[in-house]
Amino acid sequence: MVTTGGSNMETNLIMEAFTFMVLGMGIVITFLTVMVYALKFQAKLVGKYFPEKKAEPTKVKANASNNTAKIAAIVAAVQHHKNLKG
Repeated sequence: MVTTGGSNMETNLIMEAFTFMVLGMGIVITFLTVMVYALKFQAKLVGKYFPEKKAEPTKVKANASNNTAKIAAIVAAVQHHKNLKG
């Protein structure tokens, strides 16, 4: 008498695989949640003890001759590049 009892064994393997999958996904989600809250806490801690200094805007005085010299240099470089291409 030959019996095929593989069906019950296959069901157990599928249930075991499903259990491990759910367990693994739960661990990953738990780890990511803890990491997000830890990083938020760390950001607040760093912001409290090491505040960012406000940089005062520096006023740059534009020199007309300096701007024309820059424009002339740019035009010359572009013209030189075009001449090299042929």
